[in-house]
Amino acid sequence: MIRHRPFGSGHPYSVDTEQRSPVDPVAGEPLTLGVRASADVERVDLELDGPGGIRTVPLARVARTSRGQTVDGGHLASAQARLARAAGGWSVTLDGLVAGERHRYRFRTDGSVSRWFPFTVSAWRDADGIVGGALPGTTTALDDGDRIRRVRFALPLAPGEHVTGFGERYDALDHRGTELDSVVFEQYKSQGAERKTYLPMPFAHVVGGRGWGFHVRTSRRVWFDIGATDGDRLWIESEVDAPSDATTALEVGVYEGAPREVLDAFLAEVGRPRELPDWVFRLWGSANEWNTQAAVMEQVALHREHDIPVGSIVIEAWSDESTFTAFRDARYAVTEDGAPHRLADFEFGEAWPDPKGMVDDLHGQDIRVHLWQIPLIKTRPHPRGQAAADARAAIAENVLVREVAPDGTLRPYRNRGWWFPLGLMPDLTDGRAARWWTEKRRYLVEEVGIDGFKTDGGEHAWGRDLRYLDGRRGDEVNGLFPVHYAKAYGDLLESAGRAPVTFSRAGFAGSQAHGAFWAGDENSTWDAFRWSLYAGLSAASSGIVYWGWDFGGFSGEVPTAELYLRSAAAAAFVPIMQYHAEYNHHRTPSGQRTPWNIQERSGDDRVIPVFRRFVHLRERLLPYLRESAARTIATSAPLMRPLYFDHPDDPEVWRRPLQWTLGDDLLVAPVVDEGATTWTSYLPEGSWVDAWTGAHVGSGLVERDVPLDVIPVYLRADAWRRWGSAFSTLP
Repeated sequence: MIRHRPFGSGHPYSVDTEQRSPVDPVAGEPLTLGVRASADVERVDLELDGPGGIRTVPLARVARTSRGQTVDGGHLASAQARLARAAGGWSVTLDGLVAGERHRYRFRTDGSVSRWFPFTVSAWRDADGIVGGALPGTTTALDDGDRIRRVRFALPLAPGEHVTGFGERYDALDHRGTELDSVVFEQYKSQGAERKTYLPMPFAHVVGGRGWGFHVRTSRRVWFDIGATDGDRLWIESEVDAPSDATTALEVGVYEGAPREVLDAFLAEVGRPRELPDWVFRLWGSANEWNTQAAVMEQVALHREHDIPVGSIVIEAWSDESTFTAFRDARYAVTEDGAPHRLADFEFGEAWPDPKGMVDDLHGQDIRVHLWQIPLIKTRPHPRGQAAADARAAIAENVLVREVAPDGTLRPYRNRGWWFPLGLMPDLTDGRAARWWTEKRRYLVEEVGIDGFKTDGGEHAWGRDLRYLDGRRGDEVNGLFPVHYAKAYGDLLESAGRAPVTFSRAGFAGSQAHGAFWAGDENSTWDAFRWSLYAGLSAASSGIVYWGWDFGGFSGEVPTAELYLRSAAAAAFVPIMQYHAEYNHHRTPSGQRTPWNIQERSGDDRVIPVFRRFVHLRERLLPYLRESAARTIATSAPLMRPLYFDHPDDPEVWRRPLQWTLGDDLLVAPVVDEGATTWTSYLPEGSWVDAWTGAHVGSGLVERDVPLDVIPVYLRADAWRRWGSAFSTLP
């Protein structure tokens, strides 16, 4: 057996053993061709058919990789065990490729031969004018004589300009002097160190000079060199697919003006945020170990006992972990054609004896309920019952994303990531397929009363060789999949008369119009705390309004009392305030991130009362958040607003990037360093009041004491009379 996939798995940051690299061969650059072979294969030869005829070249053994695991951690730690599988890899590297040459190749062993694989050698050529908005004289195109595969061009950078945005970014606010790319990727933890993101956008602000911004109008992968190579140039390289004689291969929207004008122009293109109901601003609570009805109600009762109001409960571990439509241990008749169930079809078991009664009870306590989702049909272990019927029905109904098989035919795409490997993926970019998928969840909304969905895992579409139902390829549509994923569930909720509250971690340009977002999976560390705040500010500057993160972290060792309370304090002043914890197999001590568990684990009896204080403050700020969100939707001025939005010419705002205004009137300067007892904040031009004391502090650098129950927050002086009592009358 030999296996070769020219495009590989589509992992954006790793080359697979059995792929062609680069996928589009380039004149003057080496070309590596690789295969995997069964363990009994002792020799693999390449047969290369080109202008000089057929020649045979032997391949050499190489260490085998698997979906990039030598480069990035996967979602499941068990995936790392596959690193030991080194046998079976073979490759050869070719040099001397000439532009325009057409080749085909195949692989042969003693017992088998592959099919032929064709390619044409591309070369970079001058192509001024084919990228609208590019700096004249800078555009080149990678052209194989038939198709343009990539374009490279520059935009100007002036001294003193800062470049920010690019979707959700975890490592910095100002990216000048660095390189990054825009591709949707599941970076499980350490996003700030790895500089990869679930929610990229090929959009940025350029602040501090004349004031402008840009949007590379594509859903394909884009690379940015932001003054790293040439200090006065922002070099951009983008995948494209255009005829060689195209007069335009790519458009770049360039917007002039202050940051809010730039953002407004961008949102006019990709879609504007929609106002969500006020209850999304209340505290959200979640843990993977709340996996029974009794556990959920116990935690809700503890919130009530400790006088800590909670507005939303996210239940992740509710389903059978197979269909993601049925509650665990419920009994029901399988619909062989994959037809939706209704509530009356289920006989519920011990884990979730009465889901509707539970939801009704929570609604009676003014608490909303959200259920976790994944956009895959799980196939490992081998599906049985309804899951097997759904898989058969999805194939029969033609509602799945497909991929190009080794023989060139189309077959259902199998998830190439580590999480739910080989799962089938519904094509949620297609209206008919999306309805087929979401109708199976309708009873949860209409009959059980669910208020929203945690639309997790939108990052599983990998590879140029994917084919969507409208015929488009993966390199064009994969980045848009999470946008349509959230939209599909939002449409379901709206069709049942509910607000379209989805809670996603993946997205792209266009996600602004679809629900709320959180910053993904992270450990409980101070670094992760800071990375998450950068993510929120960059997402906000890119038009995401409803955003939060798992404050205090969701994974690893539980946070210290100090980290937990400092991050909870900051979360009280971002649009979504949420705690969450990963599954810990119910081992003791507990890993839950509830304030009572953190107090017990840390032995610090300040945790519950201080946490209570911040949640009560949050409740008092609901009218402010409501008004501010409405103003954000109307004006495009972010709700969680980096200071440069209102002060683009003030250099000091870049020296203290982890400050923001929440709406127009509250300036927040979170304590993000362990052990701090005092904190210096920067107050830009204007008149400010310390929100906790009512003291007028003017502007400039201001230092204050920061005990654990205080986060530096300042009100505009003319807003003190209206909002100051929210702080001054707290116990």
